[in-house]
Amino acid sequence: MTMADDSGPSAGPPQAGAPPPGGTAGAAADRGARTAAMPFILITVLIDMVSIGLIVPVLPLLVGTFTRSPSEQTFWFGVVSFTFGVANFFGSPVLGALSDRHGRRPVLLLGFCGLALSFFVTGLATALWMLIAVRLFSGAMQANAAVANAYVADITAPEDRARRFGLVGAMFGLGFILGPVMGGLLGSISIHLPFFAAGTLAVINWLYGYFVLPESLAPEKRRAFDWKRANPFSALQGLTKLQGVGPLMLVVALAALAQFTLHSSWVLYTTFKFGWGPAQNGWSLFVVGVMSFLVQGVLLKHILKRITPQRLAVSGLIGSALTYLGFGLATEGWMMFVVIVVGNLIAGGAQASIQSLISNAADPKAQGQTMGSVAALNSLMAVIAPPVSAGLLWLVSHRPPGDPWIGLPFYFCALLQAVGAFTAIQHFRRQRAARSEPLPAA
Repeated sequence: MTMADDSGPSAGPPQAGAPPPGGTAGAAADRGARTAAMPFILITVLIDMVSIGLIVPVLPLLVGTFTRSPSEQTFWFGVVSFTFGVANFFGSPVLGALSDRHGRRPVLLLGFCGLALSFFVTGLATALWMLIAVRLFSGAMQANAAVANAYVADITAPEDRARRFGLVGAMFGLGFILGPVMGGLLGSISIHLPFFAAGTLAVINWLYGYFVLPESLAPEKRRAFDWKRANPFSALQGLTKLQGVGPLMLVVALAALAQFTLHSSWVLYTTFKFGWGPAQNGWSLFVVGVMSFLVQGVLLKHILKRITPQRLAVSGLIGSALTYLGFGLATEGWMMFVVIVVGNLIAGGAQASIQSLISNAADPKAQGQTMGSVAALNSLMAVIAPPVSAGLLWLVSHRPPGDPWIGLPFYFCALLQAVGAFTAIQHFRRQRAARSEPLPAA
């Protein structure tokens, strides 16, 4: 697919971020376009997440069809996951920077094409090398979340971004409710069927994006593509220099490492400690999705009317540390569900708040690169987390069911979030002190 500039008259759907033609009527029309664009991007994110969630219950099983033992299956599934993370680490800032140059819409369409192709090829794979190759391709082409967040930043006033990033997070949660459940049902019919269903949804998302989704980035707000800025290491370095939010990059990294460590540890941890099987794990993921949607999609906008994003970020990070500690200390399976519910209520708004602070500090012409760089940072943590969680679980795997030390990966996650909370508190204190300093005499 050619990534042409969408600024010409044949660019398709209207530009949601274009300047008003003039006067009060033009401004009102622009506000209406921006309001209308938000449901479009939410539906796009939902379809995207459902298609990804569809393959979650069956991808490890598909890898197992090409291996001869559980240990081989575990190793090669780790390789498949590692390959995606590395490719995504390098690809996300490049695609984000391309969206700053060509607009969000063509890059999203490119991502949907890549997803559809990767799903169909995975479903048709006849060898393990095909799975690894297609995950490499998919990781390099997949920056939809980063570009979607940049899209939201384009069409949203800075003071409303935390709430709207929360709505995007809610769509991720809703997709995480629907996708894995549908994937499990289809996978019970055929292990290949969820991949074809996911590919079909990606095609539907491409059609929706092409015919319905408006562009959000006006031509005058675009900037030239620069390979130096798109380099993931340069992009990460640039994040640390954002005015007023540099230290928050450490917070983002620690939170992402904790989250991906949890993802990598969850099934083995609940199996070792409680003897859970696929059904219990499936229901636990369902509750996670429901709570994520409830907190970020319904409650967050009301919370932000009473508390600043800075305070919400700090309280959420502290709540996350306590939540991870609760997972590790739980002595009965039902306690995990209680911790999921309570943990989401006290910590669910932290990520959206931090993301809004980073977005507000970025150049309006660099939202795509900024969000792509954040995605690259998350991808780097996704590469680090599997070996970390595997090593921590290996240290305690010999302990009997119910032993509190089996929760070692979650204690590690709690420590990460506690350090993140301390870093955020110190950062916000320095900001307040700087604002209160008197101006130097002329």
